[in-house]
Amino acid sequence: MTAHPPTPPPGDARSGPAITALGGGHGLYATLSAVRRLTDRVTAVVTVADDGGSSGRLRAELGVIPPGDLRMALAALAADTPDIRVWTEVVQHRFGGTGALAGHSVGNMILAGLTEVVGDPVEALDMLAKVLGLRGRVLPMSPIALDIEADVSGLETDPRVSRCIRGQVAVATTPGKVRRVRLIPADPPACPLAVDAVCEADMVVLGPGSWFSSVIPHVLVPELHEALTHTSATKVLVLNLAAEPGETAGFSAERHLHVLAQHAPDFRVDHIVVDAGSVTPGRERDHLSRAASHLGADVSYADVSEDGTQRHDPAKLAVALETYLSPIRGSARAGIGDRREIISWQ
Repeated sequence: MTAHPPTPPPGDARSGPAITALGGGHGLYATLSAVRRLTDRVTAVVTVADDGGSSGRLRAELGVIPPGDLRMALAALAADTPDIRVWTEVVQHRFGGTGALAGHSVGNMILAGLTEVVGDPVEALDMLAKVLGLRGRVLPMSPIALDIEADVSGLETDPRVSRCIRGQVAVATTPGKVRRVRLIPADPPACPLAVDAVCEADMVVLGPGSWFSSVIPHVLVPELHEALTHTSATKVLVLNLAAEPGETAGFSAERHLHVLAQHAPDFRVDHIVVDAGSVTPGRERDHLSRAASHLGADVSYADVSEDGTQRHDPAKLAVALETYLSPIRGSARAGIGDRREIISWQ
């Protein structure tokens, strides 16, 4: 794998540990809202397979990478000042009515327009990041739009027979059981700067989020998988609070780990964060610990949910993640060149 010259994120103050968070949608939004409390050096690496709603329409009509999850990541890292809050609200605003613009997010359209004008989705993201006062960076997982294809059982009379379902929305809402997912194209390019961000990080956080459509895709992009496998960063996996209707209906916490390992047998993490209220003490936690051991990880139980919801609380999640930053802050940080060398000669 070829190393690429580092490019500082726009507005990066270069203070605090470097944290790279991977995912998409509301799960990544929660993680970014948490880690921005810990450092200014945050990079979001975002899935680009969405084919529904405003993102899907812009993707189909303009040929751009789906902007919705990227827009949400920008909003999560936007500066919290009165003047910037107005811009963040505008970027997140969705048009009403019944006309051609109905349902479109303003931020999605800005990103699509900037991409057409400057010809580069990363440059477009950086330009909108400046408007929103980011102290960090938002990057696509791949520079091209991807599709998700899944083998799903339970849709035929014979439960042993699987049907191929294509499209992120279709996979996320299927009434059957997702067995395996693939990306199309099967060997997609990674965004070089996203690879750099994983190589150079002090901590990499994966999850929470839609397991098959926002979390697992990151280990299916070959260059990103290699970077995640060989980075010297502390790797933390944040488990979902509950199974999601559709793609993970009926999944236990243990099952989430098994399917991740099935898709990337050589992938390892250091720590797994689990909401204490979502997995009962006893046999269920024993099974989870055994599944975690196959990933080389220890399991930490903490109160990380918003009271009365199945959403992660950013403040609580920040406290849980900060535990793993303490050793990093207390030791000398490895040089970027050393981290890149680990990746480049593999």
